[in-house]
Amino acid sequence: MTGIPPVGTDQTNQANNSSKAVAGADYQTFLKLLVAQMKNQDPTKPMDATQQVTQLAQFSSVEQAVQMNAKLEQLLASSSLSQADGIIGRTVTSPDGTVSGVVESVRIYSDGMVAKLKGGAELIITPGIVIS
Repeated sequence: MTGIPPVGTDQTNQANNSSKAVAGADYQTFLKLLVAQMKNQDPTKPMDATQQVTQLAQFSSVEQAVQMNAKLEQLLASSSLSQADGIIGRTVTSPDGTVSGVVESVRIYSDGMVAKLKGGAELIITPGIVIS
């Protein structure tokens, strides 16, 4: 099973980076619009205090969501490293039993892990894998 395509190809990594860039761009756009609105409001008719508080709350929510996503990504990366460390040197068997071997190394991608077995075979780590 050495012909398994890599789980985390350049295209997958580029897609993840582009989705992060879009989220960051949306956040930056939101900030620019908020600042522009506040700069351009009529000083003789200031924004209703309720609307201003609502916009500031939205700003705070967006900022917290961006920060939470960053922390979740860090947590997932840490979890993947722990899982990879836990299977190196152990025997893994594919769900159908056709591929089995001792794990030499693990490649971690944003969408999963691939174990390289002694002898050169590779096995995608998915539910149903038997680890012994």
